[in-house]
Order: sequence, then structure tokens, then C-alpha cells
Amino acid sequence: MAASLDQKSPNVLLQSLCCRITGKSEAEVAHQFQYAVRVIGSNYAPTIERDEFLVSEKIKKEMVKQRREADAALFSELHRKLQTQGVLKHRWSVLYLLLSLCEDPRKPSPRLGSYGALFAQALPRDAHSTPFYCTRPQSLALSYGDRATTMGTSGISSLGVYTLNGPSPTPQSLLAGQPPAAGGPAMGSRLAWALPVGSAPACALAPPSSRPPLGPVSLNRGVRPRRDGDPNGDPEVTEAALVRDILYVFQGIDGKYIKMNLADNCYKMDAKVVLCKSLRDTGSRLAELGWLHNKVRKYTDARSLDRAFGLVGQSFCASLHQELKEYYRLLSVLHSQLQVEEDQGVNLMVESSLTLKRLLVWTYDPKARLKTLAALVDFCQGRKGGELASAVHAYGKTGDPQMRALVQHILSLVSHPILNFLYRWIYDGELEDTYHEFFVASDPNVKTDRLWHDKYSLRKSMIPSFITMDQSHKVLLIGKSINFLHQVCHDRTPPGKITPASKSADTPSDAAELLWDLEGAFQGKIDAAYFDTSRYLLNVLNRDYLLLDHLQAMRRYLLLGQGDFIRHLMDLLKPELARPATTLYQHNLTGILETAVRATNAQYDNAEILKRLDVRLLEVMCVCVCWCVCARAHVLQVFTRECMSRYLRAFNFLWRAKRMEYTLTDIWKGQMCNAKLLKTMPELSGVLHQCHILASEMVHFIHQMQYYITFEVLECSWDELWNKVQQAQDLDHIITAHEVFLDTIISRCLLDSNSRSLLNQLRAIFNQIIEFQSAQDSLYRSALEELRLRLQYDEQKKTRETQGEWGVTAEQEAEEANRVREFQDTIPKMRSQLHILTHYYQGIVQQFLVLLMTSPDQSLRFLSFRLDFNEHYRAREPRLRASLGTTRGRRS
Repeated sequence: MAASLDQKSPNVLLQSLCCRITGKSEAEVAHQFQYAVRVIGSNYAPTIERDEFLVSEKIKKEMVKQRREADAALFSELHRKLQTQGVLKHRWSVLYLLLSLCEDPRKPSPRLGSYGALFAQALPRDAHSTPFYCTRPQSLALSYGDRATTMGTSGISSLGVYTLNGPSPTPQSLLAGQPPAAGGPAMGSRLAWALPVGSAPACALAPPSSRPPLGPVSLNRGVRPRRDGDPNGDPEVTEAALVRDILYVFQGIDGKYIKMNLADNCYKMDAKVVLCKSLRDTGSRLAELGWLHNKVRKYTDARSLDRAFGLVGQSFCASLHQELKEYYRLLSVLHSQLQVEEDQGVNLMVESSLTLKRLLVWTYDPKARLKTLAALVDFCQGRKGGELASAVHAYGKTGDPQMRALVQHILSLVSHPILNFLYRWIYDGELEDTYHEFFVASDPNVKTDRLWHDKYSLRKSMIPSFITMDQSHKVLLIGKSINFLHQVCHDRTPPGKITPASKSADTPSDAAELLWDLEGAFQGKIDAAYFDTSRYLLNVLNRDYLLLDHLQAMRRYLLLGQGDFIRHLMDLLKPELARPATTLYQHNLTGILETAVRATNAQYDNAEILKRLDVRLLEVMCVCVCWCVCARAHVLQVFTRECMSRYLRAFNFLWRAKRMEYTLTDIWKGQMCNAKLLKTMPELSGVLHQCHILASEMVHFIHQMQYYITFEVLECSWDELWNKVQQAQDLDHIITAHEVFLDTIISRCLLDSNSRSLLNQLRAIFNQIIEFQSAQDSLYRSALEELRLRLQYDEQKKTRETQGEWGVTAEQEAEEANRVREFQDTIPKMRSQLHILTHYYQGIVQQFLVLLMTSPDQSLRFLSFRLDFNEHYRAREPRLRASLGTTRGRRS
């Protein structure tokens, strides 16, 4: 029973397998058996997917390539039976072993990449994790003379070499100590055992009995005896001891002879060490690798535990850890090689031993990679989030393909959290940025009434350099639109129905694919989400919240576009506006507003629009302004308080201009009605003529101003706004066009800060019109009263004459003459008052024209030409002639 168990033990079975493969006896395969035990006990495993079907298919393909179709069919049948029986639990492992055994050991595996090609035969297949490094299992403590036999018969033979710029050197050339081809092998390619394939040169790999003697093997590899003539008498350090020190320095550990100098921040060799200059210089060059390692390791150790560094920073540290892990694999191979040499007592006379020069060649590529990582660490100090990704992306713009591949690999890991942030934002509207790494910022203190304008913004410093500003603005608008729909419009449509979510960057490899195609797939995803979300939001605003109807209502009511309504409202408000401002009441004005709506075409507007019409009194700024009343339409949050404030300023100005037109109409009606009545009073003809002239000037001025405001300002600006609104792709386009519309109105209506002097002159002109109305009304009251008294005197005179009496007595005639004389004495005063009013009015208009001529706005300069079309004011004001010449010179 015990014998049967021993026959089935793993050791016995493994020894039998070695005998079967090599065709030798048990005594002859002792070394192969020992190495096989070591390989089986290692923890290396392939990194490929454990798929039994794929492995079996590959075995069958290998058989077909070798024209063994019958064996492939037999293998397929046996594999099917094995699957049905369920005897083996690890069928994939067995199949993978068979596949590895059947492959040609002399052919480097393509799966190992550039840095693993040299280990294709020295290692188990796929014993690596990235295409930059590879390693080998721990070497066995075999005698040096038997290593050729052991390796050659175990299926793990000598290395193939991969170079960038030339042919691969043969294993024999490496054993002979020849340097590799130009460009140098990759990192892992310089670390494998220099072992032969099949047979090897006799001098290198022959059995100990047939090799030429190399002399006694020195077991003391630390120091050499003191050289003759050495004054100090200190023994000289051997190169082997220096190699061991260098391997410690590679890990950032002080060696026996090379230590870190904190003052100079570098590794220095002990000055007391007796060493030739070439070895000292080579050791110093190799020690730089340890300094670079310490720099990268210090950064990762300090940042890995810092939670405030964020997800992007942790991804960056993870990528550095991954590179350091591959670097440690390299060091483990070197340590294994050194340990084997020391265990076997190999000295520097053997070509395959580790030397400083070989280390210098083998660590050339790792040193370049660590230099890149150290420079990247320096450049990324104090950065996080998108700013950190931009720093990494900047280092990818290099002509070195290996360094570019390294930085691209790191960038794929660093950008992965950013792309995850981005996809959750544009597809779900969610922003979980705990450490403020994403370029979209949210202010939780902002209420929903300011959500679109203030809640979300861009952190420009966090925008990665591989994302354009246009893309970042679109990303901001997409998520902002989703949140606006949910929080303000209360639309519960799932985001997946608004825009279909495409595949997100689930892994760093997905992120790398997007980074390679920023103008293609990445741009397409953003554009699709942007157009779908913006179109849906505009449809909701227009369909459910009547955005365009509210916009038109603002034009009709606040900007006086509904002419019949404004005229009728002004007629109804005339008695109220003539009263003191303190006697105006809100409920009375509201009733007048409702009456004006019912009596005009405004009654046919949407009920939602009419419901929002309101009347309120403005604060008492002056006597004129306190009479003004505005109708305010409360619309969606797109029309902010700042917008409504500018609408009210424009309404105040337009209402005053319209009231001046209304006042001049009353003045003209008074002149026309009283002209025939006062024909019997010839002494008033001069005064009345002067009133007509001044009224005509005022009418011309107000008509030109009304034309300018109505057509050149309001209608042209409204047409541009409406065209932009119809072509708008998102809500921001509408808001921007609306802001431009209001800015244009405020600027061209002389309401901005740059036109304050013009506005003051215009208000003075409006005040002169009101004073002229008061003066003319006073004149007409006096004249009509005088006319009534004269007609009454004539009537009394005629009545007495019909009764046969004298018409008037001398006393009455004298009294009448005295009264007429008193009235005639007031006419020069009226004339002088009108003359002063006319002179003051013309002076203000002339000053206004001078300001218009010097205005940078071309439309205002054209307005000055229309106001003085016949050069009436230009003949009176020399500055107008100078301004006109300056303007013509500027235009030419």
C-alpha cells in the first residue's frame, strides 16, 4: 500500500516525467528534476485569460500547422472525453503546460513585448505583467558546470535578444562579453542567463572535465590583497563587492562603500575606499539610478496616504508604483544572478558574471525611464486633478517612442478618473467631486433661482490640456441642462431617454483608446450628448413654459411695441399722471391697466402672458419719473433680475420719450384750436408765431428721436435677437443673444455710463418741452381770458345800443382801455419768456448735437445729421462746424 502511494506521489511522477522527456535515467536527470521542483514551486503564473477552450483550439492549430490533422482530431476527441469524465479539476493548467511544451523554445514569444523578448526562453511563458519588464524564477543552487545541461533539457533555454535599431545579438556573443547592437536591448533583455540553445561553445559551456582550467576560484569576493606600492596599505575593493553595493543602492539602501550624502543629495563612494578611477566613475554613474529611485519612491510614499490628493493623484501614484514594481522585478533578477554566482563560487574571470560595465549597459533603458518618472514627479509637484493630467500630457510630446509610450501609459491611468467624472456628468448630471479634481465646479449655496447662472462653473486650471475649451464648455452645458430640467423645470424624464449613453471609460485601456481619438470618438460622444440635451431643454422651455411667447411679450409691453395698447393706456392715465405722485394708488392703476387690455388687441394674447402683466410705481427719483408707470411681465428664470432692471430702465426712457410725443401733440392741438380764436388779437400774432416756431423745432426733434429709437434701435436689435433665438443650439445661446440685445438697447438709448452726458442733455430737452407746455398753456389762458372779456365788453356795448342807450360811458371806456393796456403790457413779458425758453432750448440742442457728433457710435452720428438736416443749428454753433469736419476726416 505504501509502495503504491509512493508511486503516485508528485515527486515520483515529476521525476518520471523528467526521465521521459530527456530519455535519461533517474541518476542522470537529478539536476533537471531539482530545477523542475523549483519551477513548480514558484508563484509565477501566466497573465492570459484562463480559457480552456482557447488553449485547446490553439493546440489544435499548432498540430494543423505541423500537418498533423489526424493528431488534432484525436486530441479533440480525447479532450471531449476528458471534459465529460470530470476527473481533472485543473484541465486548463494541463492544457497550457502541453501548449508551452509543444512550442519552439528557440522562438521568442510575441506576448512578451520589447522588454521580455530576451526572457522568452529563460522564463515560463507570459511570466510578466507589462510589456516593459520581465523576470525569471529564482535560480537554483546548481553547479556551474551543470547549468548548460539543466537548462537545455528543461525547455527553458537561452535568451533571444530584442533590439530597437539593429539585429539581435546571439547568445554566444553575449556570453563572449560582446556589447549588444546599436540602440541597446530593452530592460529585461539584459538580465536573463546567458545560456546556450542545445550545444554551446566549448570554452563556455563544456563539462568541467573538458573545459580549460581557469585557475582557482576565489571565494572572497569582498576585497583584493593590497597592491604593491600602495602607501596606505588598505586592501583594494573588488568589483564583485562593488556590484553587490550597487544593487543595494539601486533599491535606495546605503551600501558598505556607497552611501547617500545628504549635504549634496547624491550617492557618493567612500573616499577611503581604494579603487581604480574607472570603477569609481562607473559606480558613480550607476548610483544615479538609486537617486532617481529614491526621488520617485519618496513622492509616492508621501502622496499615497494623502486623501486630499484625490482620485487622479492616486491613479498617478498607482502608475508610478506599477513602474517601480517592474523595476523591482529587474532588481530581483540581478540579485538572483549574483546569488547564484556567489553560491557557485564564480569569479569575474567567467564571461557570464555580473560586472559594472554590464550593469551600466543593462540599466541604460531603466535609467532613462526613471529619469522620465523623476522629471514627471518634479513637474507634477503641487498639482492635482485635471491640472495633474495636463502636466502628464505635456510630457507625452516627445520624439522618443519609448518615453512617449511610457507617458501615454501613465496618462491612461491618470485620465481614467477624469473621464469617469465626465461621463457621469454628461449622461446623469451627477457631480461627485469630493476633492475638487474635475473641471466643473458646483456651489451648493446657490439656490435654484440662480442655478443656470451661478451654481455651476468651469475651473479653468483643472481643464486637462487634451480637452479643448470648446469641449469643456459643452460638457458644462450638458450637465447643467440636465440639472436645470430636474430641479427647475421639474422634468422627470430619465437622462437615458434624452440622450443614449455610450460606453464609458470603464478601464484605463478604454481611456487610452479615447485619448488616441480625441477628435473622433471622444468629440462625437460630447457632441451627441450636447445636441440631444440642449434640444430637449429648449423644447421643454418653449412647449411648457412659453419662452418665446414671454420674449415677445417683453417686446410688446415693456418696450412699447403694442402701439394701440400703449396709446390707450396713456390716454387713460393722463388724469392720473397730472396728479401729485403721492396721490397715485396701486389698485387704481391696476384697474386702468385692465381696462386698456380689454379695449385693445392685447386682449387676444395668451392668458399666461396677460396674467403676468402688472403695474407698479417706481421710486420717486424726480417729479417726472414719479409719474411714470410700467407694466412688468414676470417670465422664466432666464430673465434675471439684472435683465428686468435693464428692461425697466429702457421702459422708463421710452415712456418719457412717448410722453414727450404725447405732450407735443397736445401743444399742437392747442395751437390749432386757438389759432382762429385769437385772430382778433393782432398784438398776439408775434408771440403765437414764436410759439409755433418753437413747437415745430420740438416736434421735429422728438419725431427724429422716436424714429431713431423705434426703428434703428428697437426693431433692428429685435430682428437680430429673433434670428439668433431661432438658430440657437442651447439655452446659453439664447441668454447671450438676449444680453447682447439689452446691452445694445441700453447703449443706443443713451442709458449706459458712457452716454451719461448725452442722457443729461436729453432729459434737459424733455424738461424744456414740459416748461414750454406750461408757458403756452399760461399764455393761452391769459389770451382766452382777455378775449372773453373783450367779447363780453362788445356784447354789453351792443346790448345797450339796441336798447337805445349809449354803448359805454367814458368811465367804462377808460377802464376797458386801461385793462387792454395792462394785457398788452404783459405781452413783452410773455415774448421775453418765450425768447429765453427758445434760446435755452436751442443751446441744449446744440450741445446735444456736439456730443452726438463726437460719439464713437456711428448710428448716433447719423442721428445728429437728421436732427440738423438743414444746418439750422450748425450756423449758430461754431463747434458743430468743427465737429462735422472732424467726422468727415475720420470717415475718409
